[in-house]
Amino acid sequence: MELSSKLTLEMLGKPFLLEKRIELLHAIEEHGSISKAAKAVPMSYKSAWEAVDSMNALSPEPIVCRETGGRDGGGTTITAYGQQLLKNYGVLKEEHRRFLEKLSELTDIQSGAFKTIGRLAMQISARNQIQAEVVSVESQNVNAKIRLKFKSGKELLSVITKEAVEDLHIEEHQTVIAIFKSSAVILSKKADDRSKENRLEGIIRKIDKDVENTKIVVDIGNHDTLVSVMPTSVVEKMEIIEGSSVIVMIKANDIMIGK
Repeated sequence: MELSSKLTLEMLGKPFLLEKRIELLHAIEEHGSISKAAKAVPMSYKSAWEAVDSMNALSPEPIVCRETGGRDGGGTTITAYGQQLLKNYGVLKEEHRRFLEKLSELTDIQSGAFKTIGRLAMQISARNQIQAEVVSVESQNVNAKIRLKFKSGKELLSVITKEAVEDLHIEEHQTVIAIFKSSAVILSKKADDRSKENRLEGIIRKIDKDVENTKIVVDIGNHDTLVSVMPTSVVEKMEIIEGSSVIVMIKANDIMIGK
């Protein structure tokens, strides 16, 4: 992940110099014509003139001057003030670029708040993506058992390959993302005594039904929610409603880990 940002200058609380407008001014300087400059940027002729009018209106001196008549039939030019403005913007943009480079060097983008920002941009088809802390890592010959703890304090066991643990550099006390499909989340009204692993208690917060499937949102505490999608016929037999308690079960092999 890299840091990037566009440079925008404001005047009187309004956008004055945007990068698109700077491109337009350079194009006017090169072509001496609004219509040719608009095609080069590109933008519509109307939008180009609106941008010029806006810049001229916000500036203490004209930036673009339209000349009519004359031997060459007139044209559009950048005033001396406008040319100085372009030079100043170029200096600011270069300093802005250096600032971002320095910020990238000084900041560990792979951790902390920057990592959270990256997670917010991540898109994946699995509906359940929950932040968790790695409590323990138990590597075996082929697979590894990763015990995860959610913000609610509840824990789940994930079984992934030993190779994945090494590739992701998963270690104790790290913050990771537990990822699993909604179809992997099984609900029950009674505890299954055959297995106590990956069994959580929760409260049903929302139920959405259609003819074939039902989506159920379960609150497991401290703003952590899980989504389960089950056949509607199965859910109806369970006779569950919003606000009722349920047992959530997820197989360890169905829980992936992301960083």
